Amino acid sequence: MSTGTLYIVSTPIGNLEDITMRALRILSEVDLIAAEDTRKTSILLNHYTIKKPLTSYFEHNEQVKTGWLVSQLKEGKNIALVSEAGTPTISDPGFRIVAAAIAESIPVVPLPGVCAAIAALSASGLAVHRFAFEGFLPPKSGKRKNLLKKIAGEERTLIFYESPYRIQAAIADMLEVLGDRRAVVARELTKLHEEFIYGTLSVLADKLGSSVIKGEFTVVVEGCPAKRSMTISNGAARHAPGR
Repeated sequence: MSTGTLYIVSTPIGNLEDITMRALRILSEVDLIAAEDTRKTSILLNHYTIKKPLTSYFEHNEQVKTGWLVSQLKEGKNIALVSEAGTPTISDPGFRIVAAAIAESIPVVPLPGVCAAIAALSASGLAVHRFAFEGFLPPKSGKRKNLLKKIAGEERTLIFYESPYRIQAAIADMLEVLGDRRAVVARELTKLHEEFIYGTLSVLADKLGSSVIKGEFTVVVEGCPAKRSMTISNGAARHAPGR
């Protein structure tokens, strides 16, 4: 008996119209949908009158559930993997099941679609020909600054995700470590209150203020100028241990 196929299905990050016809077809045809948040996925499925079995697959059960999903695929069942929103595995669960399926020679088929990082980058006005996606920064300031120091000399445009509870602190740390570069904060992409805030990091810090702002954030930051990047690299080399 042939194995099933694992489909990596991108879903809307806000606006329910942001889904491809192919994704809707696959979701209606598979035997099972593995969802990071079954409640949110149910909203999408109900909107398009799709009735399919759902099983939860999120950060805290990913390791345990992977084996069972692989067994279902080996029995010939087709499974669609969806995250809470956007493209699965991109700062979301899914890596384990994809890797496990490949190891078992099970077909893995990606269905391209919405990704907040790419959406924000496309409207950032910053260089888009080369970029580096860093996902979520560490929640603690010390570790966050250490990571920012490691990428301070990166010449590519930088993209980060951030929560509403840490966005001001993250911008402040970026300003301190990276310098006052051009940057964009994209909030609530594709949703009713979508907002883009343009400026330098110091301008963004002022505009964001200190009160808690609701929403999901994507931050796009200008890469390090080439000359400064070389200075940072040379400085790191001079102070490297044992050299």
